[in-house]
Amino acid sequence: MKEAMFYEKHEGLEVKCHLCPHNCTIKDGKTGICQVRENIGGTLFSLNYGKISSLHLDPVEKKPLQRFMPGTFTLSMGSFGCNMRCPWCQNYTISKGKPSTQDMTPREIVEIALENDYPSISYTYNEPTVYYEFMLDTAKLAREKGIKNIMVTNGFINEGPLRELLKYIDAMNIDLKTYNDKNYKKFCGADLESVKKVIEISSRACHVEITALMVTGVNDNIHELLQMIKWVASINAEIPFHLSRYYPMYKYFEPETDRDRIFEAESMAREYLKYVYTGNI
Repeated sequence: MKEAMFYEKHEGLEVKCHLCPHNCTIKDGKTGICQVRENIGGTLFSLNYGKISSLHLDPVEKKPLQRFMPGTFTLSMGSFGCNMRCPWCQNYTISKGKPSTQDMTPREIVEIALENDYPSISYTYNEPTVYYEFMLDTAKLAREKGIKNIMVTNGFINEGPLRELLKYIDAMNIDLKTYNDKNYKKFCGADLESVKKVIEISSRACHVEITALMVTGVNDNIHELLQMIKWVASINAEIPFHLSRYYPMYKYFEPETDRDRIFEAESMAREYLKYVYTGNI
């Protein structure tokens, strides 16, 4: 375990975590919503520091990043835990469960990339915000060695931790779950404005691509998608935008996204954005 960053101590051994907008107040012996930051005797610890559940080599396009180092491979790593609760999660075994893990150090991760001439490391699979300290330590070392850093994220992180991290992150793919704040809260336990703020800040600091998973009954409303697309275009019409098809998974079993609706959304997006892609078709 490693002491967590971005928290404050309160009276009676309580602590308040400021890593993400949940801003959890955590009693002694308890964890925050992410289930991987625990208050032990009035000190907040990261329970997943160096606990690697997944380590693979992926095409960078799989992240998905279409306009950042295309044609290259990235060393992808994940741990466990998440600060959202999306019922259609594809990686629920590591985001909501406690998978088997391998203990690794940031230096070991970076050495694998160096030894195999991999040009980038991706923090992905589960939400990397909740293994913030390990990601930050690895990203710092990778930057020193000339390796690029990629974060695949739900974008639910507070501004202070985000700005510190952006000193070392070269590219991000940010999931924009829906453009309906009520649905964000209902299905994901998060809020739209916090994610929009992260997109705005990050797009001025590094390469950003956005993924909209068109979940049936949640994020497949064409009118709301148009609002989302127009907002992305208002930030920068050259932000690559991915429309991804949903399939039933975990605790959500509505039918997979209608193909015609995906192509309708793609056509609509191309009127406002320069780079539009579809996935999982």
